[in-house]
Amino acid sequence: MPSVAIIFPGQGSHEDGMDEGLRDDPLFVHGLEVLGFDPFARLDEGTRFQQPALFLCSVVGWERSGIAAPVAAAGHSLGEYAALVASGALDFDAALRLVALRGDAMARAGEERAGSMVAVLGEDDAAVRATAHEHGLTIANDNAPGQLVLSGPVAGIEAVDASGLRTRRLDVSGAFHSPLMAPAAQELARALEAVEVRAPRFPVISNGTAAAFGDIRAELVENLLSPVRWRETVVALRGLGVEEFVELGPGRVLSGLIKRILRASEVTA
Repeated sequence: MPSVAIIFPGQGSHEDGMDEGLRDDPLFVHGLEVLGFDPFARLDEGTRFQQPALFLCSVVGWERSGIAAPVAAAGHSLGEYAALVASGALDFDAALRLVALRGDAMARAGEERAGSMVAVLGEDDAAVRATAHEHGLTIANDNAPGQLVLSGPVAGIEAVDASGLRTRRLDVSGAFHSPLMAPAAQELARALEAVEVRAPRFPVISNGTAAAFGDIRAELVENLLSPVRWRETVVALRGLGVEEFVELGPGRVLSGLIKRILRASEVTA
């Protein structure tokens, strides 16, 4: 049997109908009871609903996967919460409540501090980083070779859009993974103080450090403000001896990125 890592997608992988075939699952039903609302009915309303919906699909996917002993796990931004639940570090109910709070806090931060995000595709990384610095933007995601995502004030994002680089604006409600998310990070930190955190059964690689989580509470807060170092996260997983990556959740976004990062085919969505 190959050494397997489980990976969980983040916001942006949501799609209509992603709850199809899950609604009778006992964990899914329990999750809706914990939330007190059905996020799948309101996906088009943005972050507040997309994040808990994605988390719920991802954890149900893990429960159904039958993978008994992964070598390690990782998640892309929001996906870290599902990875930590799978590892036993976070309780499902507590993590679902945290995710709902996180999504709501991020949406409100976006309303209070207008910002946006743009993906820059197929360009030289050094040139993109220089452009980001020039316009006061943050590298929000280092997803794969030739795919960086910038985050920050709307004026800076619009300047990059008009710069001649190959870009794609993201449909998000704020400047995620940038200093503009500071109010959301403060709210998340307060909520995490009341959450029990246990030692994970297997390593979960943090987006912020591209190494196994140490201080889980502190790193989850910091990761809301800092870049998602997905390219380095995948390389770190490979360094742990991972031979196959299994993406648990809607879509195949991460599977595609991993194939670009490692130029490998051992990825299952």
